[in-house]
Amino acid sequence: MIIVTGAAGFIGSCLISKLNQENFNFIIAVDDFSDPRKEANLTGKRIQERVDREVFFDWLSQNYQEVEFIFHIGARTDTTEQDRQIFEHLNVEYSKQIWYRCIEYQIPLVYASSAATYGLGEFGYDDNESVIPQLKPLNPYGESKNEFDIWALEQERKPFFWAGLKFFNVYGPNEYHKDRMASVIFHAYNQICQSGYMKLFRSHNPDFADGEQMRDFVYVKDVVDVCSFLMHHRRNSGIYNLGSGKARTFHDLATLTFQAMGQAPQIDFVDTPADIRDKYQYFTQANMAKLRSIGYERPFTSLEDGIADYVGNYLMKGAYL
Repeated sequence: MIIVTGAAGFIGSCLISKLNQENFNFIIAVDDFSDPRKEANLTGKRIQERVDREVFFDWLSQNYQEVEFIFHIGARTDTTEQDRQIFEHLNVEYSKQIWYRCIEYQIPLVYASSAATYGLGEFGYDDNESVIPQLKPLNPYGESKNEFDIWALEQERKPFFWAGLKFFNVYGPNEYHKDRMASVIFHAYNQICQSGYMKLFRSHNPDFADGEQMRDFVYVKDVVDVCSFLMHHRRNSGIYNLGSGKARTFHDLATLTFQAMGQAPQIDFVDTPADIRDKYQYFTQANMAKLRSIGYERPFTSLEDGIADYVGNYLMKGAYL
């Protein structure tokens, strides 16, 4: 059995699709299944059992002998949420309980961290574990992810294999339910469908022109490929960046989305909302040398190819991975 938490969500459901493609069909899907919008993410996937996240630990205590691997992808991911208790419960304490059980039951673990831990990038975007305690995330979500990373590194007892993955700006199929937290590409596609043009945030930083803010956008198919690699690799435990390794501008992103839709670009600029303006990342780029150093050799999908695939094969068809 392979356990995937956050199974009905964006990355979790894409990971199950990847596992099914590799003929792993005894999947235990763990999540809060109360949101009907996420149901389509699991339609057609081969899953042995669904387990509500609130009873998961009871289930695991009875079935751990059959569990081969845990992917802990589930988390509260709303970067605008300010209730720290929610993050403490779902992102920190819940993750600690999974960690403890992976040690007790000898189960290898991959868990989701986030590039939100890097804050404004004062210390760069290198997955150097000695720097992690110094990072300054910009919101409670990022703080919760960094808190758990720090805690994991401090532990004397660890699972025999574990990896934390700092996801950068992930985009791709199965994010229809994510509302404001969906990728910029998803929002771009819908804005263009509705109005024929795309709104981008105006720059409030003199070092960046409007639309020239840069992020590391990584296609979800690459993310799940890395997860699969680590499941088979099971060596070199630690915390790793997971981005494309190449920052691209929002202007590039918008232009490529228009292109994938067969339309001429029409881009307008609007002020960045005041509530996020002082916490806005103008540049992120994952240093991917560490993951490469342990043997991951597959190339990452270019933004051109990723947007063309996502828009043409999923968004325009309302399809799922």
